[in-house]
Amino acid sequence: MILSQNKNIPLTIGILGGGQLAKMLSIEAYRLGLNVAIIEKGDNTPAGDMTKLNYTNGWFNTSDINEFIRISDIITLENEFIPITMLEYIETSKNIFPSSDTMKLVQDKYIQKMTFRNNSIAVPNFAEIKSLNALYNFAEIYGYPFIIKTRTLGYDGYGNMTINNENDCEIALNKFDGKSIMAEEFVRFEKEVAVIVARNISGEVAIYPCVETIQKNHICHKVIAPADVDASISNKAKDIAQKAVASINGIGVFGVEMFVTNDSKVLLNEIAPRPHNSGHYTIEGCYCSQYENGIRAILNLPLGSTEMKHKFACMINLLGENDGPGIPKDITNVLKFKHTKLHLYNKKQSRKGRKMGHITTIGDNYDEVLKEAEDCFNSIVW
Repeated sequence: MILSQNKNIPLTIGILGGGQLAKMLSIEAYRLGLNVAIIEKGDNTPAGDMTKLNYTNGWFNTSDINEFIRISDIITLENEFIPITMLEYIETSKNIFPSSDTMKLVQDKYIQKMTFRNNSIAVPNFAEIKSLNALYNFAEIYGYPFIIKTRTLGYDGYGNMTINNENDCEIALNKFDGKSIMAEEFVRFEKEVAVIVARNISGEVAIYPCVETIQKNHICHKVIAPADVDASISNKAKDIAQKAVASINGIGVFGVEMFVTNDSKVLLNEIAPRPHNSGHYTIEGCYCSQYENGIRAILNLPLGSTEMKHKFACMINLLGENDGPGIPKDITNVLKFKHTKLHLYNKKQSRKGRKMGHITTIGDNYDEVLKEAEDCFNSIVW
């Protein structure tokens, strides 16, 4: 374990970002007797509200970032969009996990895909795009439809566009003018699955069950654990996820998203170098959550059990439906469901599609778990 210089003071973990993922990481850190420092641009953030060590001017503010670095014994992140130059600056005085070298292989999705392909990990066909002719050439090889993605800063469907014909090619170039883009073949999949992987500094790995993820408007809506797939598919997904994290020398916790195709192939879609929506269920569903193992991993502690406590779990995201207050009008009925836990993130403002919380239902009967989760979700009054 990496110790604080003053052994009478608990180790302080610095987190870049103050959203719900940082909040859930913080809860596990506090439970282990640690302190947490948060840096984010703006106050009243879910994680920032929980600590006195809250730096609200963001990591581009020299005084705040320097004080944040000084007070933190080790640093991690809750999103993949922090500039590499900032990560490298932090590394001049403190360890940060995932490292800047790892993030260089992840932030740019084209480089990410090249890294995985070069490590013999199956991915959809893709190409760098720099011209309209390049789009036409891609379509000639792989056909329509296909997907255009911005190489950086894309998430929850932002930065993506489906290309159905030649006219869409020109529209896409105009839409993403000035941004680096890539094309990716359209995968006709049977299911989308994900695997959470924790990996510590010593190389110890903890792999969570393969889960099914169900998207709505390109945002994760529901997660069912474990995925209803053959054992061979589940094992293949776990193997791909572990290889993907090793290929980027990832330290921390990672969400690996994959497609299961109609002919039973498993293709890696993307990797998230942080806790992931597909792993929220682990808080109630597993003996050691993705968040606790994320803390353990960066401190080089033994990793906890990823075994599920019950046979099944279902997580449903609570997404904002309108602009307005950040909490539902009424959660009374939610609390009546015996096998379901409610998580609200304490975001002050809601907007359509914004992740405001989640619910998780656990149990030993598949149909009952899914029904209770849906009934609970539908009982919330926004």
